[in-house]
Order: sequence, then C-alpha cells, then structure tokens
Amino acid sequence: MWLEVKKIIIVIAGAFLTALGMNLFLIPANVYSSGFTGIAQLISSVLRDYTPIHLSMGLLLLLLNIPVAILGWKRVGKTFTVYSFISVLLSSLFLELIPVKQLSHNILLNAVFGGVIMAIGIGITLKWGASTGGLDVIAMVLSRMKDKPIGPYMFALNSIIIITAGFLYGWEKALYTLVFLYTSTRVIDTIHTRHSKLTAFIITKKADEMKKAIYAKLVRGITLIPGKGAFSNETRDIMMIVITRYELFDLERVIKEVDPKAFTNIIQTTGVYGFFRKD
Repeated sequence: MWLEVKKIIIVIAGAFLTALGMNLFLIPANVYSSGFTGIAQLISSVLRDYTPIHLSMGLLLLLLNIPVAILGWKRVGKTFTVYSFISVLLSSLFLELIPVKQLSHNILLNAVFGGVIMAIGIGITLKWGASTGGLDVIAMVLSRMKDKPIGPYMFALNSIIIITAGFLYGWEKALYTLVFLYTSTRVIDTIHTRHSKLTAFIITKKADEMKKAIYAKLVRGITLIPGKGAFSNETRDIMMIVITRYELFDLERVIKEVDPKAFTNIIQTTGVYGFFRKD
C-alpha cells in the first residue's frame, strides 16, 4: 500500500515538473517539446496564430492520449496504463493551473532549463514504473507485440515537430528545440537508463518462486543457468532475463519481494535476436 502511495506522489511530482518546464520556460520562448507534448504545443500554437479556434495545450495533450490509453489498456496492462494516464491527466491539469510566465528572455536558458526540469519529471516517473503517456505507451505495445525499437518512431515524430516549427516560426526556434531535446535526453538517461533493452542476471536460491512471480508480472522468457559459489561452494540458480527499460521497475519490485538477498546484475543489451517474448 505504501509503495502505491509513493508511486502516486512520484507521478504527481513528475507531472508538476513537466508542466512547470513548459509554462515557465518552453512556451514563453516558443521552444517546442518532444513527443505528444510537442505535438499538443505545436497544434495549440498553430490554431491560436492561424485560425480563430483556440484550444489549450493541456486539453490537446489529454485528447491525444485518450486513444493511446485505450491501446495500452488492451495491449500492455491495466496498472501501467492507469498510472500513465493519471500522469497525463495531471500534466494537463497543471498546464491549465500554472500561469505561463517568462522568467528569462534568453532563449538558450529557456531551452536548457526547460529541458532539465521536464526531464527530471519524466525521468523519476519512468524510474518508478509509470510513464508520461504518448510514445512511452506505444513503445510498450510494440515491445509486447514485436521486437521493434521505438527510436525511429521518436526520431520521425520529433523531426516533424522541428521542421514544422522551423517553417512556421523560424529556423532559430527549431535549432533551440534541438538544444532542448539534447538536454532533456541526457538528463532522462542519467536518472533512468538510456538503454532501451536490459539484461538481468539474478542469482538466487528461490528460482521457482522467482520464476512464477516474474511470469505473473512480465511477459518475458527466462533462462535458468546452474551456478555454484566459488567461496561457499553452495549451489545457486542464475536466471537470465531480457527486459525493456519500462519493465525495470516491476522486475526490481519482484526481486525484492521474493528474495531480498538475491544478487542481481543489470547490464546493457545492444541487440536481441530471436523471439523477444515469453515462450
């Protein structure tokens, strides 16, 4: 119960930081965010500047994420999708409540500080097993269905945002958007992990219990390797499992619940060949 409360608090804090970065730094400087947040920001700007229609960014962000939430509910799982949609809902709310105010007239400072603040919010949300919606949920769906990297989708979507922003509002704005993307990506990688896939080696005496608990939580295959302690001469089971970055939180919780004394090594996985699902 306490774990769920802490997770909710983290999601609230992440949503607040995301909205803070947008309303105090990016929006006043016309620097555009990435992913679905950037799309919502761009659509809101285009409607305001080129049409008589005005829709707030918070409302657009919520509307864009509704079909994604439905997809995640059907394909990923209820818990992950619920927390992700709560994050989106709170981000939309905070975007409406926090006033848009320009703290600095230096566009570079706005791009950097906006990127850092938003990245901290996104990073802690990912670290606690939730997401900020949008492409994170799509990444999980692709991970469950096929072994497809999310990188090309992120690159294509962000390229559209940058090119459109540059064409409509000047290429200098587009270049500063690239500064924001670089800054936010580096901070998120520092807080969470920059690797899309990870391999966990779990050394435990409770392999059967651990296997059942992991299968109940994750749709991943496990390879059991017999092992023996060099100093103690005691036999151990080594469990090898490849996961995505979005599943790291759930795996850590399972290991702590089943065998707190288990030794776990998480390493980078540069490529996976074969059927990347549970057999």
